Amino acid sequence: MARAQLDKQPIDVRRMFDTVARRYDVTNDVLSLGQDRRWRHDVIEAVAPVAGERVLDLAAGTGTSSEPFHDRGATVVPCDFSLGMLRVGKQARPHLPFTAGDGTRLPFADGTFDAVTISFGLRNIVDPLAGLREMRRVTRPGGRLVVCEFSHPTWAPFRTVYLEYLMKALPPIARAVSSAPDAYVYLAESIRAWPDQQGLSDLVAEAGWTGVEWRNLTGGVVALHRATA
Repeated sequence: MARAQLDKQPIDVRRMFDTVARRYDVTNDVLSLGQDRRWRHDVIEAVAPVAGERVLDLAAGTGTSSEPFHDRGATVVPCDFSLGMLRVGKQARPHLPFTAGDGTRLPFADGTFDAVTISFGLRNIVDPLAGLREMRRVTRPGGRLVVCEFSHPTWAPFRTVYLEYLMKALPPIARAVSSAPDAYVYLAESIRAWPDQQGLSDLVAEAGWTGVEWRNLTGGVVALHRATA
């Protein structure tokens, strides 16, 4: 199965990401028109890792998002539930401690990490609220959360153009560059179905995080949500 459904059955989502792992980073770079690099930089700045801190990078995929934390001296753990992604990542970055884990049942003790971050993966967890609660559990008191996720463009005319791109232009482009283009139909649909900035903020607060705030990137195509344990 190359495509998951919006009810997000874990086995379907896992298989889907296994199929796209080989060309995942290249495909994301093309489909985002290179903006994914800027978004990753913004995540690092939002987390503001300090050398020696322990950082959990959840839904890390091949570890592209994890490498900058390592470069800044943090002890980063890339965690993902797709074994295909982890295999590709370990081949490319053997120095990182890739770990298999389900976002709703993380294989870490309470209060293990100084910071937890997840980029473009929260909407793929079968129960995002349970996932946010698990992230809270494994974060030390006073630790921080950064969620980078697709959101709702704030300017209505651009929002219309963006949705047209997602549903009409994205699948044909994915067919040209991806190893499993049907998976990107699911990704487009999951982006459309995801809550807006305030909706996600409410969900983060419901999971027990405090001081929730967000910042729009690229006109609200993406939003960075930050909170404290």
